[in-house]
Amino acid sequence: MKQHGEPITILMADDDADDRAMTKEAFDESKLANDLRFVCDGVELMDYLKRRGAYADPATSPRPGLILLDLNMPKKDGREALREIKDDPQLKSIRVVVMTTSKAEEDIARIYDLSAASYISKPVTFPALLDVVRALGKYWLEIVELPDNGGRGSHE
Repeated sequence: MKQHGEPITILMADDDADDRAMTKEAFDESKLANDLRFVCDGVELMDYLKRRGAYADPATSPRPGLILLDLNMPKKDGREALREIKDDPQLKSIRVVVMTTSKAEEDIARIYDLSAASYISKPVTFPALLDVVRALGKYWLEIVELPDNGGRGSHE
């Protein structure tokens, strides 16, 4: 799907390799042409977003227009990463969709307080995940108007 003439990069932060593989398969089956990239924890997510270490080159680590964020990850969980993203003037315009197994009301309220764009309970079956990915694609990549590539910070 295209936004402003270019497909946006989608960055998924999830420590579960099976969830990453299923999401990739769901994107492929949904025929979403977006560049889907993965990181395994909140520290790696922030390294990617701040272009540190292995992610220093913008050509190989393009700024995402949308982040799919799991809450329960090692090193730095999704709650901490979301707070850091939304507190950073160069990153706060990136839309963050939380996709997690937690259905706790406390998590849902906290995540919206931290300015997440959406909160989705992670589907447990592939057909259900496929439905979610198709809905995400329709809404975030066709209907919603996003700033160019999620709102570039001044460092680009």
